[in-house]
Amino acid sequence: MVTDQGGGVSEAEGGPVRHIPVLLPEVLAALEPAPGKVILDGTFGAGGYSSAILKAGADVIALDRDPTAIAAGQAQVAEWAGRLKLVHAQFSDLAAHAPEGGLDGVVLDIGVSSMQIDEAERGFSFQKKGPLDMRMSASGVSAADVVNRAKVSDLIRIFGFLGEEKQAGRIARAIEKRRAEQPFETTRDLAGLIEVVTPRKAKDKIHPATRVFQALRIFVNDELGELAEALFAAERALKPGGRLVVVTFHSLEDRIVKAFFQDRSGKASGSRHLPMVSLRAATFTPVGKPMVAASEEEASLNPRARSAKLRAGIRTQAASPGNDLSIFNLPELASLARLGG
Repeated sequence: MVTDQGGGVSEAEGGPVRHIPVLLPEVLAALEPAPGKVILDGTFGAGGYSSAILKAGADVIALDRDPTAIAAGQAQVAEWAGRLKLVHAQFSDLAAHAPEGGLDGVVLDIGVSSMQIDEAERGFSFQKKGPLDMRMSASGVSAADVVNRAKVSDLIRIFGFLGEEKQAGRIARAIEKRRAEQPFETTRDLAGLIEVVTPRKAKDKIHPATRVFQALRIFVNDELGELAEALFAAERALKPGGRLVVVTFHSLEDRIVKAFFQDRSGKASGSRHLPMVSLRAATFTPVGKPMVAASEEEASLNPRARSAKLRAGIRTQAASPGNDLSIFNLPELASLARLGG
């Protein structure tokens, strides 16, 4: 997966990098795949995790919202002769694809895959001229729709919240002026404007367009909402003793996963000045350390692992308390449906 390069910025501008499963030994240790178990890989990608899980003896149900990944994975489906089921679906819908008896494990590797970044026609990278697209599912609202139709105030919020871009206002106003003359169509259209509006300084480690492209990708694919819903779905789909393992690459994603496990731990939280809230039974108990990061060795071999963080929990017998998105404190942004063409 594509990861952050520190400060919560993903390397969306990077060149071709061979797909390497991040934190693979740590994922397997937390997941404990074994013969007789059924594990759901919610983010199949190039099949790195799924292949390792299958080699450990477990059967795999793998999901991916990208039709290209589903097509490319058919060779692996044939190779594993019935032990790998590959489904074109979003991981927020994973509970619908779980067996009746529940799952023994769920693994989620959050972010955009290196394969998508490396395909110019997908529009994820601004170092490759291609359509301003960024849709993982190849359908729905594109990045071009957002840039050409969203109100300036909405663009400022998208760039500011999802990209943590300090020059969000300046960039959004420049976009409004330029699109009145000519709509944005390609990645270089947008990146070129941002380069002019916020020129790169000698001390800058990243390209000026990095944060805006990151924000658009997260927004177009509703990545934060998808992650939140996937965590709730995993809670419903796991059998008691089942394990949920999540690898994130961005501070916004990690905050969501951390908030989920904290909320599901059964421990009270909040201000000491407020009345004590009633405790509820924990639906997850922690696995190992609260958070595991990539080793220096792995980060040096695979730069995209530098900001990877793993969090994991074991499902208890307690009933799910239901979906409550308020625990994640997600920002209120423009409606994707309203921006569609």
